[in-house]
Amino acid sequence: MTEKEQVQVVLDKIRPNLQADGGDIELVDVKNGTVSVRLTGHCAG
Repeated sequence: MTEKEQVQVVLDKIRPNLQADGGDIELVDVKNGTVSVRLTGHCAG
């Protein structure tokens, strides 16, 4: 499993919590051990 796939697995585990609060998370890139994500939506708190 690639590093990017491993990060996606973790994001898929936390995504339901973000979606329950009106948000979401998108994996943009994984480069040299640095993960870039995009947070979207409108979290309530």
